[in-house]
Amino acid sequence: MRKFNASMRMATPGSPALRFVTGKVLFLLVIWSNLHFPCWAADRNDRPIIGVLSQELVSNGSSYIAASYVKFLESAGARVVPVLINQTPEDYKKLFLSINGILFPGGGVNITSSGYERAAEIFYQLALTANKNGDFFPVWGTCLGFEELTFLTSGKMLLSHTNTSAAALPLNFTEDAKRSRMFSAFPAELMAALASEPLTVNAHQFSLATTTFYADESLKNFYRVLSTNTDGTTEFVSTFEAYRYPVYGTQWHPEKNAFEWTRSFIPHSPSAVKTTFYMAEFFVSEARKSFHRFESKEEEDKALIYNYNPVYTGAKSAFEQMYVF
Repeated sequence: MRKFNASMRMATPGSPALRFVTGKVLFLLVIWSNLHFPCWAADRNDRPIIGVLSQELVSNGSSYIAASYVKFLESAGARVVPVLINQTPEDYKKLFLSINGILFPGGGVNITSSGYERAAEIFYQLALTANKNGDFFPVWGTCLGFEELTFLTSGKMLLSHTNTSAAALPLNFTEDAKRSRMFSAFPAELMAALASEPLTVNAHQFSLATTTFYADESLKNFYRVLSTNTDGTTEFVSTFEAYRYPVYGTQWHPEKNAFEWTRSFIPHSPSAVKTTFYMAEFFVSEARKSFHRFESKEEEDKALIYNYNPVYTGAKSAFEQMYVF
C-alpha cells in the first residue's frame, strides 16, 4: 500500500502511472458500489408479494378470493399469491417463507372451524414467531379477517350481533389513532373526511363490542383500538393494530370503495377512493419490510395469481369479480 501511495504522489498529469492508478481506483469504486449498493435499500423490498387467503365457496365445494382484494394490493405495488385452503402445514410453512405478508379477507365462513380458520391460525402463529425473532412479517384482516384475528388472539368467540350488514359510516377515531402506524401518513384532510363522512363500508352481522374488547385481557393487551363505530345500540371496535407486532385489522372494507360497484351504499367519492389507496399503501409498505422470497423464479411464477382468471360475478353476488379455485 505504501508503494501504491508513493506512485500516486509521483505521477504527473497524463503519465502512464496516473492513468493506471486512476483506472484501478475507478475499478475498485465500481466493485465497492456493486457490493454495497443493495445495502442502502436493505430496509426495503421493492418486489413485495402478499398472500390472500381463500375461503370455502359453499355452492360447489371449491374456494374463492374476491378480485377486489387482489386489485387493492396491486394498486400499491404488490403482487399477489392465492393461499388455498386445506393444504398441509408443511405447504403453508414453505409458502410463509416465500411471501412478504398475508391478508385475511372478508367473507362468510366460520371463524372457529373452517379451512379458512385453520389456514389463518397457521399463518398467524408463524407470523408471531417470526416477528418475535426479528423476521418481519405483517398480517392484515378485513371484516371476517378482523373477526378471525379476534378469535385467534383471544381463543374465544366474543362477537355480538349488530345491525351493520349494509352501511357506510364515518370513523370515530380514538386518541391512539393520532400516534398509530396505520394512519400516520394519512393527510389531515383525509383523516377529517374519514371522521365526518360515511366513507367506510360495513357489511357484517357480527362485531366486537367495545365493552367486550376492554373486558378481555388478551385482546386489550395485544391491540390498540384506533376507531370505533356504533349501530345505534352497540358500540364496536372498527379498526385496531397490535402494539408490538405488525398485525392490523379493519371491521370495514377499504378495498370496496375503489373496486366494488354491486351495492348502492358503497361510497365512490374522491375521499372514499383515496381511503382505499392510502390503506393499501400502508399495508404494502409494511410488506416491503419483509425479505422472504421464493427459492426460484420458476416457483414464484407458478404461485402468482396471474395463473388464474377472475370471472365476472357482479350480477349475482356482492363481488364484481372472483377467482375460483
